[in-house]
Amino acid sequence: MKKGKKLYEGKAKIIYATTDKDLVIQYFKDDATAFNNQKKTTIEGKGVLNNRISEYILSNLSQIGIKNHLVKRLNMREQVIKLVEIIPIEFIVRNVATGSLTKRLGIEDGTILKEPLIEYCLKDDSLGDPLISEEHIYAFEWANKKEIEKVKKTILRINDFMIGMFRGIGIKLIDFKLEFGRLKTNGKNEVILADEISPDTCRLWDSVTDKKLDKDRFRKDLGDLIPAYTEVAKRLGILHEQSNVSAVNVTKLSSVKKKSK
Repeated sequence: MKKGKKLYEGKAKIIYATTDKDLVIQYFKDDATAFNNQKKTTIEGKGVLNNRISEYILSNLSQIGIKNHLVKRLNMREQVIKLVEIIPIEFIVRNVATGSLTKRLGIEDGTILKEPLIEYCLKDDSLGDPLISEEHIYAFEWANKKEIEKVKKTILRINDFMIGMFRGIGIKLIDFKLEFGRLKTNGKNEVILADEISPDTCRLWDSVTDKKLDKDRFRKDLGDLIPAYTEVAKRLGILHEQSNVSAVNVTKLSSVKKKSK
């Protein structure tokens, strides 16, 4: 498979065409952004870790019947994925109140929600990804009711699985963002999970200390992000070195593991 021209570049990933019209290559960048791109920097090794973690989670979701766009990981920074038409909505899944929810509603930070809360944001950086209602989705035809009902059922299954997966390695799944896309199958659209699932898109807290193991470390200047992401990868069994490994060592380890397969 040959990499072709760049089709799209976002804040954290680049999508390239391939010689197969149904498949594209997703490249994970080292760029870190927050607050709608107002705060940004480059953190060496972040893309490598997100690639590995997202591959691990999406592969496990496939095994329980959650269809997603992942085909395979190519190398330490790239994945082959199915080409989908992204639904322009970010689905936010909350198990514990924190972040913008506490600011908007005055809820005490860390409040455990009785049921998972699903929120919708329009996927539009120029507008700041505004919060929208389900009625907005139907009114402006970003998705239809059948699609949204399927997405909501899928989200709850993903949430149940990920809560258990992270609980088993001493991490609390606080909240996370999902995206879905339409895949053409036999002339019909099938909605499947897309984008990535990583510490960039999840809030992950240590079960005992509540230490932040996600992008909040960058958002809130809590310290180096790479050791936290590496700790998540290590607990998942993807990496086996100490959690204070440098970004350079992460890159070298990923390269060695890929060659050894």
